[in-house]
Amino acid sequence: MSLFRNIVLAAVIAGLLSGLMLTVMQSFATVPLIVQAETFEGAGAEAGHSHDAAAPADHHDDAEAWMPADGAERFLYTAAANMLAGIGFALLLVTAAEALGGLKDWRGGLMFGLAGFLAFSLAPGLGLPPELPGMPAAELGARQLWWVAAAGCTAIALGLLAYTRTPVLAVVAVVLLVLPHILGAPHPASHETAVPAELHARFVAAVLATSLVFWALLGAVSGLVRTRLRGGEEVYSAGTAEPVR
Repeated sequence: MSLFRNIVLAAVIAGLLSGLMLTVMQSFATVPLIVQAETFEGAGAEAGHSHDAAAPADHHDDAEAWMPADGAERFLYTAAANMLAGIGFALLLVTAAEALGGLKDWRGGLMFGLAGFLAFSLAPGLGLPPELPGMPAAELGARQLWWVAAAGCTAIALGLLAYTRTPVLAVVAVVLLVLPHILGAPHPASHETAVPAELHARFVAAVLATSLVFWALLGAVSGLVRTRLRGGEEVYSAGTAEPVR
């Protein structure tokens, strides 16, 4: 029971810290770009309507959906969402690490965190780059399905490359890495948008940079906390049934 408790505690601590750090970074790196893109959103919606009359109605309703006000309210809602996501990702990271032998120190956690960045940020981002308000997008369900497939294939491939030594499995790993991108991510019928390409490029770079720091911190803190908590778990001495501490 102490193992489960310590895994959850390590994930909560790592998720809260990394989620808060991500929110702070986003406040300076990505939120200003989003606010700037929102000034083009109206023009983009009009262009999309004129060039794609058959677009789903819910695409236009997104602009009228509730959003937190700029300033403290947006920061708090973003921080809460990022910390919840951080805890979820940390649980996934620590659980996977335990299944593969456990985190020995913060360096091992950092390696798992970088693997998480590759699987959950970089690989899906190659096919579905982060989007700004006012940019056209494919149907949500199709994008989510492709994102899950790309992340899952990349995670499995990285595990095969790191923990197996046979050439056949290495070939399988490479196939898994490229398969989602060969099949291709879903895209909208038209890419026409009022958002400048330079602004979108800056946004993609900022999202990937902040995501890299988030995953690195998530992994390193998970490894550090998990190592500290392991010292309090019951360890059975060889040849005895009594736990020692």
